[in-house]
Amino acid sequence: MATEKSEKIDPQRALSVGEVAERSGVAVSAIHFYEKKGLIRSWRNNGNQRRYSRDVLRRVAVIKVAQRTGIPLAEIGAALATLPEGRTPNTRDWRKLSAKWKQDLDHRIQQLTLLREHLSECIGCGCLSVSDCPLRNPDDIAREYGPGAVLFEQPDT
Repeated sequence: MATEKSEKIDPQRALSVGEVAERSGVAVSAIHFYEKKGLIRSWRNNGNQRRYSRDVLRRVAVIKVAQRTGIPLAEIGAALATLPEGRTPNTRDWRKLSAKWKQDLDHRIQQLTLLREHLSECIGCGCLSVSDCPLRNPDDIAREYGPGAVLFEQPDT
């Protein structure tokens, strides 16, 4: 596998956290959060101020688009980790990243469509646990667990 060259980082062209925030339209706190999560990187200059290479602007754009589509930050981070450090993500990189997310998005669209189609039936019921509920208990899958309440999904933590 061929390795791609990283762009040389020119300290004179480096961006402050405020400049990254202004140019990307993302709050300074979000920039710090993305860095803490390992999605982007910075270094400290002689005055101990954070500095970012210009490729971070494209990386932040990728993060925001992925977040808007509902991709979890852990998956975004894993995808960004496949890109060479210090090089601005390009069209080929985006195609590679987005292809990995397409299947998940298609599945979520299918689930949301099902929810939309059956939602009015559930509002009248109110319990979401009856044997014929197409959203909470499709095909009465709870039957195999026996009587009583069943936890189908783990709560988000």
